[in-house]
Amino acid sequence: MTPVAIVTGASSGIGAATARRLATEGFHVVAAARRADRLDALVKEIKAAGGQATAQVCDVTSDESVAALAATVRALPGPVTLLVNNAGGARGLDPIELGSIADWQWMYDVNVLGTLRVTQVLLPLLEASGAGTVIVLSSTAGLVVYEGGGGYTAAKHAQTALAETLRLELCGRPIRVIEIDPGMVRTEEFGLVRFGGDAERAAAVYAGVAQPLVADDIADCIAWCATRPHHVNVDRLVVRPLAQAAQHKVHRVGGSRS
Repeated sequence: MTPVAIVTGASSGIGAATARRLATEGFHVVAAARRADRLDALVKEIKAAGGQATAQVCDVTSDESVAALAATVRALPGPVTLLVNNAGGARGLDPIELGSIADWQWMYDVNVLGTLRVTQVLLPLLEASGAGTVIVLSSTAGLVVYEGGGGYTAAKHAQTALAETLRLELCGRPIRVIEIDPGMVRTEEFGLVRFGGDAERAAAVYAGVAQPLVADDIADCIAWCATRPHHVNVDRLVVRPLAQAAQHKVHRVGGSRS
């Protein structure tokens, strides 16, 4: 039977790229996100290319919505072997003294509690497969803080702590836990969400960066980790573009290093 992979936040960016890639790797992909129209288009695309996929509308901040996702997954015939916790995002770039409590709350709910909800409800199915994998898509922001990023880095640090703790707690059971931490990835929506739809501010983040990472680069990393022999656990994969030597050091065309 075809193994089942669940990808949250699959309606765009890294999530959509990951769903496409995992389908080519032989998974039946359950693409989960809030926007039904985008999910339906993605599933049609995957099926047209010869892959297997199912769309499931899911808001990871809702217990009821995550329960519906789990019900859809249980109804599929194949073993549930992979969960990619990709849903997340950032809002704002304000210093802590001016930060929006609502933005901080949203970032924690989506990045941390969303990962917690989905992982909790699917762990029994992953364990029952005998070879389960949980991938947590965190960020280099989960390892290093930066000015203006207090809310996002706090949420991503918490998500990293969740992944590390889960790995300890599952030791001896047939579920591996993999954390992937991308640096600068240019996608169509991440910056727009962060800056409230301000396309100019979103684009400025990548100004002068010759080749930031793109969604397909991260999907490639996810697929590589997920398809290693199951006794191989990639605890943490940190991936940045060549131009980004560290969180605070980025080469920009024209000689600027920020």
